[in-house]
Amino acid sequence: MNLKKKKELSRKTLKVGKERIIFLKSRLNEIKEAITKQDIRDLKKEGAIIIKVKKGRRKNKNKRKKRSIGNIRKKVNKRKQEYVIMTRKLRKYIDELKKQGKLSNEKFSDIRKRIRNKAFRSKTHLKEYLKGLK
Repeated sequence: MNLKKKKELSRKTLKVGKERIIFLKSRLNEIKEAITKQDIRDLKKEGAIIIKVKKGRRKNKNKRKKRSIGNIRKKVNKRKQEYVIMTRKLRKYIDELKKQGKLSNEKFSDIRKRIRNKAFRSKTHLKEYLKGLK
C-alpha cells in the first residue's frame, strides 16, 4: 500500500515533519480511506496516527537560559533605523531655524555635528539645548 499522499496530507494538517509521523499497521485501511484534514485529525485523536517526540533540543534550551535581562540586545538594523529617523527629524528642524535666521552658521554646523554624534535623545532635548545657548 502506497500511503505517500496520506503522509503528506497528515504532515500539512498536523504541522510536523514527515519523519515524525507513524501510521499504525493495524489501522492502515482506515488511514487509506481518510480524505480530508478532519479525517486525519480524528485518526490522530483515536491513536491511529502517532507523532514521534522531537529529539536533540538541548542546545536550544541552553540558549534560552542564557537570555537574561541584561543580555537582550536590539538588532543592529533596528538601531540604525531609529538613528536615521531621529537624525533626519533633527536636521530638518535646525534647517528651518537657520532659514528663519535664528541660528548662525557656526552654531548650525556645531549642532549638526552633535546630531551626527547622537548627542540629542529627541527633538525636545534639542530644543532644551537651544534654550540654554540663548
